[in-house]
Amino acid sequence: MNYELQIAQELQIRPNQVKATLELLDGGGTVPFISRYRKEATGELDEVQVAGIRDRVEQLRELDKRKEAILKSIQEQGKLTPELEGKVKGAETMSKLEDIYLPYKPKRRTKGMIAKEKGLEPLAELIFSQKSIDLDSEASNYLDAEKEVNSIEEALQGARDIISEWVNENAELREKMRKLFLTEGNFTSRVIPGKEAEAIKYKDYFEWSEPIKTAPSHRVLAMRRGEKELFLLLDTVPEEAAAIHLMEKEILADSSNSSVDQVRLAIKDAYKRLLKPSMETEVRLITKKKADEEAIKVFTENLKQLLLGAPLGEKSVMAIDPGFRTGCKLVCLGPQGQFLHYEAIFPHEANRRSQEAAMNVKGLVEKFGIQAIAIGNGTAGRETEAFVKSLGLSKSVIVTMVNEAGASIYSASDVAREEFPDLDLTVRGAVSIGRRLMDPLAELVKIDPKSIGVGQYQHDVDQYALKNALDDTVISAVNGVGVDLNTASKQLLTYVSGLGPVLAQNIVDFRNENGPFASRAQLKKVPRLGEKAFEQAAGFLRINHAKQLLDRSAVHPERYALVAQMAKDVNASVEELMGSDELRDRINLKKYVSDTVGLPTLQDILAELAKPGRDPRANFEVFAFEESVNSMSDLKVGMKLPGVVTNITAFGAFVDVGVHQDGLVHLSHLADRFIKDPNEVVSVNQKVQVTVMEVDIARKRIGLSMKADPFAERGKKMEKQDSKPVVKEKEGSMADKLAMLKGKFGGR
Repeated sequence: MNYELQIAQELQIRPNQVKATLELLDGGGTVPFISRYRKEATGELDEVQVAGIRDRVEQLRELDKRKEAILKSIQEQGKLTPELEGKVKGAETMSKLEDIYLPYKPKRRTKGMIAKEKGLEPLAELIFSQKSIDLDSEASNYLDAEKEVNSIEEALQGARDIISEWVNENAELREKMRKLFLTEGNFTSRVIPGKEAEAIKYKDYFEWSEPIKTAPSHRVLAMRRGEKELFLLLDTVPEEAAAIHLMEKEILADSSNSSVDQVRLAIKDAYKRLLKPSMETEVRLITKKKADEEAIKVFTENLKQLLLGAPLGEKSVMAIDPGFRTGCKLVCLGPQGQFLHYEAIFPHEANRRSQEAAMNVKGLVEKFGIQAIAIGNGTAGRETEAFVKSLGLSKSVIVTMVNEAGASIYSASDVAREEFPDLDLTVRGAVSIGRRLMDPLAELVKIDPKSIGVGQYQHDVDQYALKNALDDTVISAVNGVGVDLNTASKQLLTYVSGLGPVLAQNIVDFRNENGPFASRAQLKKVPRLGEKAFEQAAGFLRINHAKQLLDRSAVHPERYALVAQMAKDVNASVEELMGSDELRDRINLKKYVSDTVGLPTLQDILAELAKPGRDPRANFEVFAFEESVNSMSDLKVGMKLPGVVTNITAFGAFVDVGVHQDGLVHLSHLADRFIKDPNEVVSVNQKVQVTVMEVDIARKRIGLSMKADPFAERGKKMEKQDSKPVVKEKEGSMADKLAMLKGKFGGR
């Protein structure tokens, strides 16, 4: 079926762009390849737009499959009419389609079915016409002991059961009720009696109500989690009177008689017994999907920023996984991350062991030419950092803290066991800490993204949707940076466009057997790596010391001849062209435009020739916490401290200030101006200056602000309270948000 026009209208792009993109996708093209190397075909659509087309066409194809199944089902029942077929084919959403199908959907034996078996459908039709009739007289005609209709009331009840189902199966009414639930409904939660103590982390939701249409994703997911853990009772309904009124307005005639009264009773029954449970289920699914999408969006944005963190680069690194009782696990790594040495040191014990640790660190720095020391930010991290900085090492040796979230997950994984089968878990963790300083992307791809600590309710959202979104994010990051073909791990290669786990392993095996790749063309000798995979992958793979200079760049092999022609036209070699701005300025790109190559690709090629293989990530900057602040007890309200953003949520950002407990900068304190999205002003790994607003050691909560004068508003509030000693902050303030954190932020 042709989806081009619909998708084009929804995404506000041209139909021919959609058509070209669908052809490329159906032909095996990947999102990174299409958006990077097929710009002429798509009209320069970016990764987000290409992925949007891919996802939307999958939804529409699923909708069409469901339509086919429904039409077949109704056809087999002998009830398919041209009008009904048109309605089914014209349904734009799955919910509308299911509403149309509901009267024909096979179902368990219902009250209405039983009443029809008793022969009461004609009575139901008469009553539903809402004409003025002698109700008792008409109902008496259906009394039948054999059919168990023994009284007028039984006959009327059966007729109402049938009418209730008609009302429930009215597609137009269901659509209006769905809208009512979504626009006028409320999330209402309350604690299950007797569970107040157990459910204390959900205290804010013991008696809570807010409109469905404005409830933020983190609160929706928090309430659902509380319900799932059997602490909360959750309803998602509008006022019953409003719902009944809508139904009566749609169904009842403008008259008053006994038939209308019966229909009114059937409407109430239809709502309470059928429509309300059905709509509530639908609304739960709709709001859950919306909350999931928002939470996944937050997660993927955080993950992308973390993956694209500034790399230290190829330097000799000492990595320390800190600890008190069991000591610190210390490893030394070579410039390519190769494991060189391990030992345990005990810098936080009595004098002798501390002195030994100092001597060992100094000796290893000299022996292995250590250029940077990475210290995990977990338990004893700040104390270990202080110890290392006290050793008087050369100022050229970088000493920095590294976020170790997920390192323990990696150390126990199959990946770690495969890399270091003979090393202890804790040693593997130290290796991971060092490597993620050198190249965060290359190391973090080995860890399940859900374990990296930058998500929001990642264990509560749709896991299939989450996995797809995270995979897209990792693929985008990996291909955006590019991969060194001769040093990349199997895990990193897996995410390269066109490869996957099998080809990634084949590349590693080929490299191990034959030595480093000398050219991209050599990839074609890798088992099972055919022309299509080569086309999709080659441009994203780099060979840093290749004889063919373009193999070091992001220029695709299919354009090597074009670059050679450019060089020839200015009487230069490719190497000279890459090294000279003057030569590149002489190139008239319009001369090289053809049916397959347009200006967008030519401009990309020229930019790449200027800076071949350039890493798009930011340059590494050394960061240091405030040396006098090492624990929460050191914090005082009003302190201004340096910090690192570790996570971003819908309600603010978490910042590490070096006290083993991240603080929250609530959305209202991220900037002096009003913002809706924290990503407007902060990103993961960003270095920031914060002011301490609140410290609650008992509950391990820290309130921070990034405003220039964070106490100004509080001062105004105090004045308005006529100097009362206690200021009650309004709902939704930082204090409220801090009180909501425990148990509501997955993975933290």
